[in-house]
Formats: sequence, C-alpha cells, structure tokens
Amino acid sequence: MSPPERVAPRRLRKSTTREPIIQEPDVHESGEVHGTPGSVEATEAAEPEATRRAAGVTESSRANRGWWDRNADEYQIEHGTFLGDDRFVWGPEGLDEVEAELLGPPEELKGKDVLEIGAGAAQCSRWLAAQGARPVALDLSHRQLQHALRIGGSIPLVCADAGDLPFADASFDLACSAYGALPFVADPVQVLREVRRVLRPGGRFVFSVTHPIRWAFPDEPGPEGLSVSGSYFDRTPYVEQDEEGQAVYVEHHRTIGDRVRDVVAADFRLVDLVEPEWPTWNTSEWGGWSPLRGNLIPGTAIFVCERD
Repeated sequence: MSPPERVAPRRLRKSTTREPIIQEPDVHESGEVHGTPGSVEATEAAEPEATRRAAGVTESSRANRGWWDRNADEYQIEHGTFLGDDRFVWGPEGLDEVEAELLGPPEELKGKDVLEIGAGAAQCSRWLAAQGARPVALDLSHRQLQHALRIGGSIPLVCADAGDLPFADASFDLACSAYGALPFVADPVQVLREVRRVLRPGGRFVFSVTHPIRWAFPDEPGPEGLSVSGSYFDRTPYVEQDEEGQAVYVEHHRTIGDRVRDVVAADFRLVDLVEPEWPTWNTSEWGGWSPLRGNLIPGTAIFVCERD
C-alpha cells in the first residue's frame, strides 16, 4: 500500500467519493477474506482536527483501520492508475521492483512464499504471483482487500494487524511492505519481530516508509514545502481526531537512526538503505510528493533486511 496524503498542519479533506467503486462481494463466492469488515457507510461529520500528540498501539490500530476502510474507495480512484493492477511500486517516486530487484532477481522469485504487509488492493502480490511466487496479501483494512477482490486473481487475502500476524513460525521465504503498516504503528519493533518470526532462516524483509527528513518540512508539493517548519527530532505522532478527541488517523515519526535501531532490535541485519531519486519521467504529484521536492530532498526510504 502506498502512502495516504498526510496534510499536516491542514485538516484532512473530506472524501469526494459519492458512490463506492465496488459492489459489496459475497466473500464466500469471490474469495476468502478473513476478519471483520469495517463500516464504509458515508456519514456527514465535521472534518477532523490535525494535531500532534501521543497515541498508543491500540488507538493507532483502531484509528487507522477505520481511516482506510472509510477512504479505500477514494484512494483507489485517485491512485489506482499510478499503482496499476499488477505492478510492484515502492513509493510515489515510481521505483519499480522490476528494476530495483530488492527482493532478488525476478527469476529467483518462482516458488517462493511471500508475505505482503499492508497490501491494499494487492497490486504488489499480483506482480509477485506473475513471477511464479506464492504471495499472501495482508492488510488491516477489510475495504482495501475488497478492492483486491474487485481486481481479481487467486491470491490469498488476510485481514489482520501486522503486530499480530496469524501465521506459524517460518512460513515465508520473503516479506515486503510498500508503505504498509510501519508508518502507522506505535510499536514498529513488535511488527518487525513478528515479520522475523514468520520468515525462514535467510529470509529477506524489504519495507518502504516516508523518508524521515520529510517530517521537518510542510506536507506541500510546491515551494512552500521546501522550508523547514519543525524539528526532525520531534517524534510526537501526527494525529487527526474527531470532535470528541478520538483519533481517526495516526502516523508515527521515526528518525533514520530510530529505524536502524528498530531493525537491529528485532534481530534483523540491515543490508541496504535505498533513497530513490525522483525520475525525470514522473511528472505527477502525490500529496506532498512532487518533482520539485523530489529533485531536492528524499521522499522515501527503503530498508532491506535479512534474517540470519
């Protein structure tokens, strides 16, 4: 799942989607989706207030499950063309796994068991399946996985929290996450430890997140987004909350050093840290990501980790 549009310090704009772009499927006929569906009914409510405050594991998980269930339709309408149905894109820069080969050469993926975390509509898993791998697509949001059913394919879909993976030890050869889970969880080490647990010895986990330096700048694609407006070292979560102070969206900031220490604390070995440059062909904007900013500061950080 690529990133949503974090719009601090502005308020999150309301969804413009009037009708869902999918029909509610009969999961017994369309595919297997494990978990409890979230509510996707359109409701008129005041726009959430953007703030910076503490947010724990339970609150973050509950808020983000609800946010993605409510916004999955609009997200797929706005970004589905860029993401494609069966591409593996690591972030808004458009770095494609076909060229990056961060999971390994495509010809070596055949027969590998792969877990995609924060899969969204399972675009990356669909690409992996086309290479002969055996992917499983996991996401916190039931509505996002319904979009995976809409697009189609025979990929197993699992609705679960990344901090409590419903798989046996050593179930997978590889794991990947394109902006999934880790930017949104209060305890990233718990997620990393869970991923390590389900990986086989020698397994690789590759994940992308918003580049930490981005947190020091306004989330704007134009010139106003090029001046530092906050401390890079302020780890206070970004929270959008309703009128009663209940979080409806949470994003957590970690510095580069924090991310490295998290990887080490989970007993992974960090083998590469990729900071994709903005390519000349990409003229699109995605929230605060843009060619203007991308040519000056990094927007994405990709961590390549291995289990010894």
